[in-house]
Amino acid sequence: MQSECMHVPQGDFKLYRYPYSKSEKLRAWDAADEYVLRHIDEHIGAEASLNILIINDGFGALAIPLCENNKVTVWSDSFLTEQGISENLNLNKISRNNYNFKNSIEMPAGDFDLVIMKVPKSHALLEDQLKRLSSQLCNSPVFIAAAMVKNVHTSTLKLFENIVGPTKTSLAVKKARLIFSETQNTRQQMSPYPKSYQLEDTNFIISNHANVFSREKLDIGTRFFLEHIPKSEQYECIVDMGCGNGLVGLIAASKNPEAKIIFTDESYMAIASAQKNIESAGLENKTEFYATDCLQAINKESTDLVLNNPPFHQQHATGDAVAWRMFKDARRVLKKGGEIRVIGNRHLDYHIKLKKLFNNCQTIASNKKFIILRACK
Repeated sequence: MQSECMHVPQGDFKLYRYPYSKSEKLRAWDAADEYVLRHIDEHIGAEASLNILIINDGFGALAIPLCENNKVTVWSDSFLTEQGISENLNLNKISRNNYNFKNSIEMPAGDFDLVIMKVPKSHALLEDQLKRLSSQLCNSPVFIAAAMVKNVHTSTLKLFENIVGPTKTSLAVKKARLIFSETQNTRQQMSPYPKSYQLEDTNFIISNHANVFSREKLDIGTRFFLEHIPKSEQYECIVDMGCGNGLVGLIAASKNPEAKIIFTDESYMAIASAQKNIESAGLENKTEFYATDCLQAINKESTDLVLNNPPFHQQHATGDAVAWRMFKDARRVLKKGGEIRVIGNRHLDYHIKLKKLFNNCQTIASNKKFIILRACK
């Protein structure tokens, strides 16, 4: 488990990534976090008690050093971020009196003196956040964005320039860069999100917030998965794990009208999108929606079928750790005889993990790019 201490001008802080893993090799912060904290110390100072908005903090690397002497609001789309900051506040024995969390569907309110943004991986999410935030920026707070150099593109800077105001960047330090935008003449703008499309061969209108995968059309992997959603009177409870916009659960509901459908995702925008799509479909299934880590909110041995299209990244980090946690959690919530169906790219070798956990795995369907696997408890 990576548990190094972050040394910054504001102090020394122990930070973990969330959820905890003994095999975790990544730190809970990066050079961009260190860079912006040094800049604040050198150019703003520690004496001023500020009202600070932090956008897309990872695991508290920005919020925790700043919330002892300032009022801090974190605005994020991630349940894991919310939980990670909470755990790291406890770890560092820091009071929550000056800390507040707002999920991405909510709007942070306040007369902010300083706005700090970690640039998100998604261009759409960046656009949505900047345009929704534009009303707050009209009050002319200091605005600083931070990112690793590899995540700062010409298109990124154009968004800051067009939505916020005149923009410049710092020199790169440890492959990190700061972005400074002037907010004096920022105009309020409307976000183009959520966006909608009609699902092919159906009457379903699919609504998607900015941070949802495949916002503008049905992606080829999901299309293939939808063709193989099972139908059975034995399914009393079906879970769409990592549901995104809820399309998989929606089709499962339409095929299994007596089943309860549970939607889980760590993205608040995903859960909001799924809820909107189920409501607009007019189906009569019982439904539940949880912003959570994997199936943390679901009871043990309560589910007949888990449907899963695992992501292979968490924020900017990539790998199969998320899929592994998902598969283990699926085994926990499945009843005896229950099954998990998983779609993934052929090269990801999910069958090895499923067979290790369930002692069985079979291929339901495959094509040149994707494979659908089934394992039973």
